[in-house]
Amino acid sequence: MKSALLAALAFTSCVPMTQTWNAGWNAGWTEKAAQDRIMLVRNAPETLGHRRLVYQSAAHPDLGVFLESRGMPDFIAETSSDDRQYLILYYLDTRRAFACRTHRATGSTIDFAGPYQMTERETKVLRNLKRESGE
Repeated sequence: MKSALLAALAFTSCVPMTQTWNAGWNAGWTEKAAQDRIMLVRNAPETLGHRRLVYQSAAHPDLGVFLESRGMPDFIAETSSDDRQYLILYYLDTRRAFACRTHRATGSTIDFAGPYQMTERETKVLRNLKRESGE
């Protein structure tokens, strides 16, 4: 009886670690998938762009505050260097984009620049991508 109880306790103590590991693995996987891409941001069904914003907002609270005040963008583009991450947030309705730059370390601040007026070409490409996605 004691060994069954100990086994049950040992198993349940591993659950949060497994969930934490999965969240870390998912964040790393999505970062690789997002590298140098333009991604649609949609919550339902969830897109890679939405998931990246969720992960980035958790790692960098400044981004979460920004998104609460501005709303979710229609698209994001993401790239990185050795120690920096870069995002561009595209808002189609206003034809404006914001550039974001941060260090990779969790909790580091994000530098925001913009809004920038989107070019006709950017707007056309993103509207076509949105239409092709069924939006």
